[in-house]
Amino acid sequence: MNLKIAVLPGDGIGPEVIAQAKKALYAIGEVYNHEFVFEEALMGAIAIDKTGNPLPEQTLNLCLNTDAVLFGAIGDPKYDNNPNAKVRPEQGLLKLRKELGLFANIRPIKPYKALIDSSPLKREIIDGADFTIFRELTGGAYFGAKTLNEEGTHASDLCEYSEEEITRISHLAFKSAQNRRKKLTMVDKANVLETSRLWRKVVQKVSLNYPDVVLDFLFVDNAAMQIILNPKQFDVILTENLFGDILSDEASVITGSIGLLASASLGEKNALFEPIHGSYPQAKGKNIANPIASILSAAMLLEHFGLFKEANVIYQAVEKAIEYKVVTIDLKADSKFGTNEVGEFVSNFIFSKDDLLYFNNDNVHIGQSTIV
Repeated sequence: MNLKIAVLPGDGIGPEVIAQAKKALYAIGEVYNHEFVFEEALMGAIAIDKTGNPLPEQTLNLCLNTDAVLFGAIGDPKYDNNPNAKVRPEQGLLKLRKELGLFANIRPIKPYKALIDSSPLKREIIDGADFTIFRELTGGAYFGAKTLNEEGTHASDLCEYSEEEITRISHLAFKSAQNRRKKLTMVDKANVLETSRLWRKVVQKVSLNYPDVVLDFLFVDNAAMQIILNPKQFDVILTENLFGDILSDEASVITGSIGLLASASLGEKNALFEPIHGSYPQAKGKNIANPIASILSAAMLLEHFGLFKEANVIYQAVEKAIEYKVVTIDLKADSKFGTNEVGEFVSNFIFSKDDLLYFNNDNVHIGQSTIV
């Protein structure tokens, strides 16, 4: 298979973690005879600094004319800490989602056995948790009309949804549930919000097409609590943009690190894959950022194109890295390994997965080498 992939490293640790995802894809291409052509472009704070635009037209055109987009991270403190900034890095990402029609964000949540004790939650609570969050991505308050009065003392953000917007992501979520444990939980605030009441009405209507899937509902405040108290009750969670943004980040504590969570953003024609962590500017250039989420995003990209065997090899490589404790300091405080070393281990495993004699556990643990 030949794929042209737009690569948007973005800000902060974005370029570092994206480099490791590219290593993994390069190794997959070599081993399985695929060709991945990467073309990089600017987006985010770095794009503002160089062009004045968080999403330059050249970048948008590239993304519209490639098979998929691999994205790093976005954001910079000089914009985060300035409430008066007229142009912000995040505007570029929101516009990209809208222009590409990326209406569904999919975030798998599943702890690794070897890292269960890394989570602040008790082992008996999270062991066996395995669910996926479907977050609507191009509607709601993030994209509604925004107002601020001249005095700067009154602001509003309009949250609005149409039946069509709710229907299209609901079908994706129900189909996913059919291939999992056949349970879907709709999360909303229908006791207060009119948009949530519309969500309930539409999701109930769509559910008639999936009689084998059990549908239940939770208010978002209760759902936030249940994700911590009993995450094993969930299979597929479906929710709107703002709630999904918050809940998926909250769910990262189950895995022990937000640096482990990948995501796919899908539309009718386009697809974007990214880690869910932010730009983490404090770690920029220090070789300490966890690249696993970015590497797993590359695996989700492969799955999107039906390359399940290849994606599974990446999952195996990550499992082996975690087993051998070839991880960054967010997962092991005294780790001798950094961003680059984790990426090298994964790509080396892909090249040599059928001969584990190449991997010397003793050497790995003392930080000498990932391969003998």
